Amino acid sequence: MTERLALRLESFWTPASDNQALAYSLKLTNASKQALKDFRLCISGPARIDPAAAVEGATLVNRLSNHAEFAPPAGFVLEAGAAWTLTARGLSYPLRHWTDGATGAYVVLADGSVQHLAVEPTKAKGDNAPLKRGAEHYPVPAVAPVTISVIPWPRQVDVSGALPVPAGIDPRPQGEEAKAAVVAFAELTARLFPVEGLVRPAAEGGFPITLSRKDGFRPEAYAIDFATDAAAISASTRTGFLYGLITLGQILRGARKHPATLVFPAQGQINDEPSLGWRGCHLDTARQFYASAEIEQFLAIFAWNKLNRFHWHLSDDEAWRVEISAYPQLTAIGAWRGHGLPIPSLLGSGPGKSGGYYTKAAIREIVALAGRFGIEVVPEIDVPGHCYAMLEALPELRDPGEHGQYFSVQGFPNNCLNPAREETYHVLETIFDEMIELFPFKAIHVGADEVPIGAWSGSPQALKRLAELGGEALAQSHAKRLGVVTNTHGADEIDGSGAALLQAQFLKRIQTFLASRGCITGGWEEAAHGNVIDKTKSYLNGWRNVEVCAALAGEGYDIVVNPGQVYYLDMANSQEWSEPGAAWAGWSSPEKLYGFDPVEGWSAAQKKHFLGVQCCIWSEPMTDRAVFDRLVFPRLSALAETGWTTPERKSWERFSALAGLMPVLYGSS
Repeated sequence: MTERLALRLESFWTPASDNQALAYSLKLTNASKQALKDFRLCISGPARIDPAAAVEGATLVNRLSNHAEFAPPAGFVLEAGAAWTLTARGLSYPLRHWTDGATGAYVVLADGSVQHLAVEPTKAKGDNAPLKRGAEHYPVPAVAPVTISVIPWPRQVDVSGALPVPAGIDPRPQGEEAKAAVVAFAELTARLFPVEGLVRPAAEGGFPITLSRKDGFRPEAYAIDFATDAAAISASTRTGFLYGLITLGQILRGARKHPATLVFPAQGQINDEPSLGWRGCHLDTARQFYASAEIEQFLAIFAWNKLNRFHWHLSDDEAWRVEISAYPQLTAIGAWRGHGLPIPSLLGSGPGKSGGYYTKAAIREIVALAGRFGIEVVPEIDVPGHCYAMLEALPELRDPGEHGQYFSVQGFPNNCLNPAREETYHVLETIFDEMIELFPFKAIHVGADEVPIGAWSGSPQALKRLAELGGEALAQSHAKRLGVVTNTHGADEIDGSGAALLQAQFLKRIQTFLASRGCITGGWEEAAHGNVIDKTKSYLNGWRNVEVCAALAGEGYDIVVNPGQVYYLDMANSQEWSEPGAAWAGWSSPEKLYGFDPVEGWSAAQKKHFLGVQCCIWSEPMTDRAVFDRLVFPRLSALAETGWTTPERKSWERFSALAGLMPVLYGSS
């Protein structure tokens, strides 16, 4: 067709009622002067059409996870000025927020060409409130509970008086560690506040700050002494000095921007150190791709919040994001999505080729930047499940005799690496060896989550191995799971199943290999299945709920607490339709997250295995970066304060009065 069609797509959500099944409707309007026929409509977004859904007005001809392709009835013609509506009455989960619906769409025309469609946010029946985007604004009040602005709040604050607000600070380091911290702080503030001149010489009005090393400080601890003519930072490490400078920078910015409320102290002292050693955030770069520039800026915000762990989720069903020299097809195939590609348009990515990956050079720069900011990077390659993209790139890893299908909770077929094949371990050991060179923290996260209970039920090699491990009866029982639809509305509980036994043996071997390379193995809580990994050389992220975290700590596993109900930042801020985000784990407002006690009710023995806290940013709803800001800020800072500030010194009133001074990533609305 020579003329571009004028097409408009709308989507509508009607919850189920007593006498009517749920209705997810798509309305395609042809505003062109010509008719449209022999076409198909493709959509993607967090919502997943159930394969068994009743579809009115169309046929579901293809479905992979959240990608759905519909054909109108045979012979249908969408006349000029007319509209075509289809309604699906079956979803993997009901829609609860405006970002749950389609976020990407296109039509495939009769000649095989495609036309991208602009997608309007899904409308819900009975709810027309303005849609919320961008970080929620927290204004600094005229009268605040404290006189200085610091997040997370320090361990001990004893300051008084007020100086005329300095134009900036003039750091004067003594020793190499202090010098490195000053360089890092200058780089940090130039990224976050490029025109504010927080660091400036005395000739430009910089207030003198001496930095001198003193013994007796823990690795991230510092002290600041205020006087009328200068301030002094004491610490014993580069990170301690950096955190002291960050605290001073926050105090200065608060006093400069809100001089009627906040001050720069004239005297007194701050003594500070973190409450927890692990203060982290996870970012899923597989579902949505974030450029290196975005990652680097986000790490600067990490540092300003005194977070010290970046859990970098680099692979999943939807994409593979890290360059591996031995297997270039991982990125050549696995890093890209689009119409006609091995991985179709997913999660709003559209018909054109889109995506990306991180080269080794880019990773080295990001890891080095993180190191300068006091942040350790933990890469994650999610295995043995969540490997659809990897297996599309390396199909030779499949059992040649595998037949039939099993499905993951996200609707991907046969998406697990086969534990019975030696090729699996050869490839993974090669991949991990290359990654270990890139990530000096020597902690490698291997995922291990959400393996379907029917995994490998159609693989003769896996069933043979299962018979060797658990007996012929178990293998035969597991084979009967082939084709049984599971993982429709929630991740399977696989403990005690054949899939769990096979996964346990897989993880034991992978963890042993990583330990031989001097690495600690991280895993989601499912890595505990079978209780076979070495607890002294591993740690787990507890995500289902805090009770699971406590139970695993009681079994001797080191635990980072990140329950989905509170610390998953893809969950919406409230139950309102107008809020963006997901809802499968619930919802968590900034205040709810701030007040959450991650170890409430834990015994002293359990607390010995409590490493710290981490929030997780799963990226399914974040096609729109204004949604990222809405979901992440200020909840990221609320998590940071839980990780740093002792519980008895936390105060939502104080935190909310100061949260508006913290930086956000995109600043979009």
